[in-house]
Amino acid sequence: MNDTLAINLPDVHAEVSAAFARYEDALVNNRIEVLDELFWDSEHTVRYGATENLLGIEAIRAFRNARPAQGLQRTLMRTVITTYGRDFATAMTEFRREGGNKHGRQSQTWARMPGGWCVVAAHVSLIDPPPSSTAPRSDR
Repeated sequence: MNDTLAINLPDVHAEVSAAFARYEDALVNNRIEVLDELFWDSEHTVRYGATENLLGIEAIRAFRNARPAQGLQRTLMRTVITTYGRDFATAMTEFRREGGNKHGRQSQTWARMPGGWCVVAAHVSLIDPPPSSTAPRSDR
């Protein structure tokens, strides 16, 4: 198979997994400079949140700088990272915040840019928690 079409090449998957872990650490510890570094510095970057639609890196930066720095800890569940060739990946995860009454879902599209892996599009949504008989299991 041609490497440009290969799914989950081990070295690429490891790179994206490390970038995703770095993002998660920055998110829960409110390391805004790292979050900013990991999002593509472009007017084309999109982040749809649970309560906001952010178009362009400037809107994303403004949101990050204005949000509260407390209550960011969360538990990830059923994280799936898939790489496509050497320069494109998706990261999907579910999450639960301590004491929260909603079930979170996060989708990220990652692309390899000249400076490294960056989120080029993201989406976060909240839904009612699934019934306990179908509660998500932790894969990672």
